[in-house]
Amino acid sequence: MAKGGKAPKGRKITLNVAKNCIKVTFDGKKRLDLSKMGITTFPKCILRLNDVDEIDLSRNLIRKIPDSISKFQNLRWLDLHSNYIDKLPESIGQITTLLYLNVSNNKLTTNGLPVELNQLKNLRTVNLGLNHLDNVPTTLGALKDLHEVGLHDNLLTTIPPNIFKLPKLKKLNTKRNPFPKTDDMDAFVDTIKRLETLYLVEEKDLCSNCLRKCQLAREKLNKIKSTAPAAPRKPVFANLVSPNSAAKDNQEDWRMHPAESS
Repeated sequence: MAKGGKAPKGRKITLNVAKNCIKVTFDGKKRLDLSKMGITTFPKCILRLNDVDEIDLSRNLIRKIPDSISKFQNLRWLDLHSNYIDKLPESIGQITTLLYLNVSNNKLTTNGLPVELNQLKNLRTVNLGLNHLDNVPTTLGALKDLHEVGLHDNLLTTIPPNIFKLPKLKKLNTKRNPFPKTDDMDAFVDTIKRLETLYLVEEKDLCSNCLRKCQLAREKLNKIKSTAPAAPRKPVFANLVSPNSAAKDNQEDWRMHPAESS
């Protein structure tokens, strides 16, 4: 904060500056990259560039996103991470072409996320990590195309079941939240750890040696099951076996967990 309590004056972005910041991605999409430019206010001039496919306003000092963001009707990728945003406008739900939304490392609370997010039916990746969320937005459960969800570093004490039931969910990051130390949560974390080293394949795709190793491993697990006090569960993947390979996630930034099968 500058002397006198005034916010620092940010860099002014003109239309010409914005035009010079448009890049073409490897797949031919137009990306407006205004990241790390010391911007304090959403530059209204970029509304005249509403044919861009991607916008990067990350690592700035922006506090508010205007309702006019909905004018970007071709937008598929919006990165607003590392700003000071405490609320998203309701109009963001009108950008139904959006596939990727990153609003991590802001000042967002659960109340700052509009219900209209449930209109983003094509959304595949959403990162809400490093905010002040005390509840998972119920709107996420309506986004059936979600593949990756970031909820890490918030104030969450529980994850609603409808998140785990998202049909296409592959990665879920809930690290560093104040979850209660209960048996159910421990079991949930243990399940994720075990799934982290599991591949599922059909028998026909394995060589004879690998197939035999898998069969022996399954027999060993069945023996453990038979001696357990609880009744064994009916297997969900009856025709699949697990080879002796380790699954590793190479995305260091997200460090997402595979989600449970619904």
